[in-house]
Amino acid sequence: MTKDLARQNELKPMALCEPCQGIQRNWRKAPGHAELVQRGNRQEDREQGPVTITRYVCDRCGTAWEYENDKTNQKAGWSVVGR
Repeated sequence: MTKDLARQNELKPMALCEPCQGIQRNWRKAPGHAELVQRGNRQEDREQGPVTITRYVCDRCGTAWEYENDKTNQKAGWSVVGR
């Protein structure tokens, strides 16, 4: 029974809090919100050079976000990566 409940929870769509719903995804320089807490960053190599990806977690709803700061790609920016 416990495994069934865990599986049902995995299949539920992720519920974002109102501030998280307001974040514009995939657009560089879009703002986050005040309840995002930085959890670290990493460098990744792209064709144009290295980019910084910073991980955040929302204190309100627990959603994990990443912000890609790629100055050569206007469509980089915020993306949801899970819970």
